[in-house]
Amino acid sequence: MQLLIAADLVPTKSNIDLFKKGDIKPLLGQKLFDIWNSADVRIFNLETPITDKKTQIDKWGPNLIAPTSSIKGIKALNPTLITLANNHIMDQGIQGFNSTKEILNNYNIPYVGVGDNLYEASRPYVINQNGVKIGVYACTEHEFTIAEENKPGANPFDPLESLDHISNLKSECAYVIVLYHGGKEHYRYPSPYLQKVCRKMVEKGADLVVTQHSHCIGCFENYKDGTIIYGQGNFIFDKYNNEYWNTSLIIRLKIEDSISVDYVPIIRTDKGVKLANLSESNKIMKDFYNRSKVILDSEFVEKHYEEFAKKYVENYLRTFVGFGKWLSRIDRYLLKSLLMKKKCNKKRLLAVQNYIECEAHRELVIKGISIMNKKKVMNK
Repeated sequence: MQLLIAADLVPTKSNIDLFKKGDIKPLLGQKLFDIWNSADVRIFNLETPITDKKTQIDKWGPNLIAPTSSIKGIKALNPTLITLANNHIMDQGIQGFNSTKEILNNYNIPYVGVGDNLYEASRPYVINQNGVKIGVYACTEHEFTIAEENKPGANPFDPLESLDHISNLKSECAYVIVLYHGGKEHYRYPSPYLQKVCRKMVEKGADLVVTQHSHCIGCFENYKDGTIIYGQGNFIFDKYNNEYWNTSLIIRLKIEDSISVDYVPIIRTDKGVKLANLSESNKIMKDFYNRSKVILDSEFVEKHYEEFAKKYVENYLRTFVGFGKWLSRIDRYLLKSLLMKKKCNKKRLLAVQNYIECEAHRELVIKGISIMNKKKVMNK
């Protein structure tokens, strides 16, 4: 049995016509099209609500949307399962959420990771393939889309609940896959907290843990009896043309008497993605394996994250106070950050809320501020 797990999918201006026609060969290219359709199970993350009506929620970050006509291309990809536990599924409010569920149901496309309340959102999905049960558990970090006791949305990761969900799922299934939508965008390594969380998921029964959301290929580790992949890039999401967005991995699982993991490197194109050629593939995998070696050193994970935090902490702080490009430069180079204490309006408060509530942002801010505080103490 072969399973393919792809990352984030969002129909965009460059390919919306192909989605509307349901013409997926140009989205994938012939070679990748053949690989994709040869699998027994196909899974990817739908990173946008599907609706024709804009009802944007207040949040920090972009509000994504895809028209209902794009469902033809999504259906043509023949997904066995779509994950919706992400930071964009509620971008168009409850109507966008309901529209997405309705159209997926109408096209008989199974999904996981969302619900009309917290209980429903936390329910896993079990794939029964050739008599083998594979449990899929999907959750996301706390941003503006999470479900609550009586509020629809995505399943939030809760260390007091989610780990039990994984353990219970393992008792029912031969294999368990956890899709965790979290981590810092454009950071190719796990943070110390993320690594700890993912390892605990394996200890609770996950055979495979995949962190999506980072929009870049990260690294992996074999931990105890499981595999953890920290970032696989995007699937079909044409937003940026840079080192992070131009390459991705599709995860390929083979299940016989046990589960084995390998990778299908893909390259961004003007319309979608394609299978990487030999030289591209060798480069992608070489870098991937090199990063995967160094994260086995816990000191590297901690120190590299500290360096990352040093670079980003002032960006967070200036965002807290709503600085634009030029004011940031003036404050940084001329005023030595004296304007950072400016009061916040609603938009700024939304940013502060996001940075405090979301695990990846919060961890990075705390680490960066602690470094700054240490410097101040040393300079006294």
